[in-house]
Amino acid sequence: MEVSFLLILLAVLAFILVIILGRYISLWFQALVSGTPISLLNIIGMSLRKIPPRIIVNAHINAYKAGLKQFNVSDLETHYLAGGRVLDVVAALIAAEKANIPLDWKRATAIDLAGRDILDAVKTSVNPKVIDCPDRSRGDYITGVAKDGVQLKCRARVTVRTNIAQLVGGATEETIIARVGEGIIGAIGASENHLLVLENPQLISKRVLDKGLDAQTAFEILSIDIADIAIGENIGAKLRADKAESDKRIAQAKAEERRAMAVAAEQENSAKVKDMEAKYIEAQAAVPQAMAEALKAGKVGFMDYLRMDNLQADTKMRKELSGGGATA
Repeated sequence: MEVSFLLILLAVLAFILVIILGRYISLWFQALVSGTPISLLNIIGMSLRKIPPRIIVNAHINAYKAGLKQFNVSDLETHYLAGGRVLDVVAALIAAEKANIPLDWKRATAIDLAGRDILDAVKTSVNPKVIDCPDRSRGDYITGVAKDGVQLKCRARVTVRTNIAQLVGGATEETIIARVGEGIIGAIGASENHLLVLENPQLISKRVLDKGLDAQTAFEILSIDIADIAIGENIGAKLRADKAESDKRIAQAKAEERRAMAVAAEQENSAKVKDMEAKYIEAQAAVPQAMAEALKAGKVGFMDYLRMDNLQADTKMRKELSGGGATA
């Protein structure tokens, strides 16, 4: 009875062990029939090291079938533990191998650990992509002003492919868009007039490409095409009108200043005239007093005084007759 119980217990334990090891055995068998055997203990050890065995086994099989022998199972495990995307790296290496793009395991893992999508980068190297400059979905334009003062609004489409050698540390799409925008603005600004740009938009593309804007970036610019160009405001005319208005205000301010100075001078002259009139009246008032003192002192005779009085009366009458003076 005890023997039967032990046999049943061993059978149950064996069944449980087979179920537990089943998935590892299937992976071991899959690697074996694929021509790249991996020991069963190594597959079990991956699970103990918190590494998904299926990812490593599939990646190793794919690499072996593609003829890649730059790395082994240990390298795949190390890259996974470092936080890398093993399957994407292997797929990128396979794609690069088929497209004759120079890419080795060390560089591929470095790019992947840097946070770049290595598989997308290889795909872009094979099949270049187009970047809208600026983003068309937001309805933005690149705005420049020609030498004649007319504003031009542009949209460009930049065709790029990935520069694998500069992918680590190289600038991203945002830098490409910013540099292309800067180049377009400079090209428009260097044009003598806006009509020349409208007639030959390819001049913008040529000038921008000649600047080597893809230096130190993760992309190589293949072409720049002006997709849309429109006339904006006449900035030059607006500036000239603003300057004319400013000059007008300055002239008005200076004229007002001169008028104020003239009014002040007139008022000052009027004050001087009033002062002279006051002095004249004061002098006239002193004449009778002086005459009286002269008569009293005997310096002037009475007949002299009468003759002078008659002369003044005669002069006053003549002035009144001729309208030259007002009556007293």
